[in-house]
Amino acid sequence: MAIWLTRAGSHGEYEQKFIQENRVYVTWADLDVNLSKLKQRSELSAVMTQLYPDTKPKAILNWVSQVWPFAHDMKLGDLVVLPLKSQPVIYIGEITGDYQAAPEGPNPFFHWRTVKWIGEGVPRTHFGKDLLFSFGAFLTICRIQRNNAEQRIAAMRANGWKAETLTATTKVAAQADDLAAADADLEELARDQIAALISARFKGHGLTRLVEGILKAQGYTTYRSPEGADGGADILAGSGPLGFAAPRLCVEVKSEDSLIGREPVDKLLGAMTKFNADQGLFVAWGGFKGNVQKELATQFFRLRLWTQKDLLEQLFEFYERLEEDLKAELPFKRVWMVAAQDDAL
Repeated sequence: MAIWLTRAGSHGEYEQKFIQENRVYVTWADLDVNLSKLKQRSELSAVMTQLYPDTKPKAILNWVSQVWPFAHDMKLGDLVVLPLKSQPVIYIGEITGDYQAAPEGPNPFFHWRTVKWIGEGVPRTHFGKDLLFSFGAFLTICRIQRNNAEQRIAAMRANGWKAETLTATTKVAAQADDLAAADADLEELARDQIAALISARFKGHGLTRLVEGILKAQGYTTYRSPEGADGGADILAGSGPLGFAAPRLCVEVKSEDSLIGREPVDKLLGAMTKFNADQGLFVAWGGFKGNVQKELATQFFRLRLWTQKDLLEQLFEFYERLEEDLKAELPFKRVWMVAAQDDAL
């Protein structure tokens, strides 16, 4: 059983298509040739050179090394790993179908394999740091083999996708440093480190304190419920020096790693009426189940759903305005680096 990394667009724009259609796609634009009819990698290289004449030969070879295995090396029963950009979870699927080609498109969905997703997304925190390094490779499609990945993921599957034990990760700790190579998405890895720090320092109700700090930095006056029963809202926030002005927010914060379903969000909608709030904010550190955001589109002008990604983006944007005690607990430094070249689509 091989493990294959796949990505649903450079920004995760195809994630829901992959998940809802139970398929993984090759998402190279304009690549409308049937890959199964090509017998040698050199043939695919020639096709891609013709389709992308402004692309350097080294980049073409890189692309061929990713696209070719999708049609010729993946097998039924292999597992695919799909790290989401929108939420801090990783979907795992079992390949159930052979390579399929549809040259008529639509573009860029000319190539696919059917998969059976194994449950909901698995929290990123359940995987060892070294595996996350592998999942952060700057590649759209590749086989994951380092650090005993195939056996470890198989063991996690047998254990219901529970978090890896310390024993499983320390056995390969010596190899982890090798993964900090140029093919890693350093931004994603940095976010994982920051998320781990927040999880350690803002456990449970502590995450509510961080969310309150961000709202204060945005200019809101807040009330934070004490730990325990909160009556339907963890934070109340209003504009103006006393918090009496609109918009008035009713905020619920969930710090657990598991995905949040529809019921807790519906409770927040009810609490908004109770507290006479104009709008609501639900913060789910572990993310939301697939149906939640789609079903709540009708509440767009009343309710916002923040995943870990959204919370981190707000934290970065308003970091300098945080109170000094929060900044002391989260000692960040801005780092500039050369952006990755667009060698993968």
